[in-house]
Amino acid sequence: MKIIDIIDKHANISLSYEELLMLNAIFNEVCNGIDVFEFETRIGATKEEVSYLLRQIGNILDKMEKN
Repeated sequence: MKIIDIIDKHANISLSYEELLMLNAIFNEVCNGIDVFEFETRIGATKEEVSYLLRQIGNILDKMEKN
């Protein structure tokens, strides 16, 4: 991971294909593989929000694989 810049509460970062695969696996496990008691309290986001990030990462990986 390379940090490009941080402005207020936004970070611009660069992630490798392998790093995105790890994040994809982590988000997938959290959303679909394990039952997290009090999901929103423990994760700090709703399951829908995490699922959205999982889909976005999946879309990026698909585009990377096509190139």
